[in-house]
Amino acid sequence: MNYLLSLQQAVTWIFKKREEKPPSDKLVLALVAAEKFSRQTKPSYTPQQLQGTWRLCFITGTKQAQNQAGVVLRSGRYLPRWATIELTYNPETTAQPGTIENSIQLGAINLTLIGPAKFVSPKNILAFDFTQMSIALGNFNVYQGKIRGGKKSEKKFYEEKLKKQAFFTYFLIEDNLIAARGRGGGLALWGR
Repeated sequence: MNYLLSLQQAVTWIFKKREEKPPSDKLVLALVAAEKFSRQTKPSYTPQQLQGTWRLCFITGTKQAQNQAGVVLRSGRYLPRWATIELTYNPETTAQPGTIENSIQLGAINLTLIGPAKFVSPKNILAFDFTQMSIALGNFNVYQGKIRGGKKSEKKFYEEKLKKQAFFTYFLIEDNLIAARGRGGGLALWGR
């Protein structure tokens, strides 16, 4: 499991700023190796393992974006340390449905998307939709409201087939990092 060392180094670089980061092409190979190992071993993760807030560290982009951007995204990109993109997942309970929150912070600007989410076992898929948005500039809330059909989309989300929804297929979940392939074919690494 040599791939795990590269993934751990990438997460450490984002958070502790001490380690040297693995080259992007090496990190893509580590992600692909982790995904291949997952296909062979078929781990079964739980929604509770994904619970919490995860910071996006590295992406390769979707297959379409890779084709359009060429070499730039094909080898993958680290997110700059000054840009914080976090995914917060709260799994479904008997009292309430699961939710997902994607927060993007660039300096004083903060964009947050929120919506329903569901974990599909044993495929380790997290399906989601964004139905609410807020934009803040420092402590000043610029916009907060429903988007993309709001409540109607939230109700429809649980009835819709998975192939019509946005999702991540998680192939590695550790205490401090998670890795997944998105519906569009891109790879992503998050840490905490």
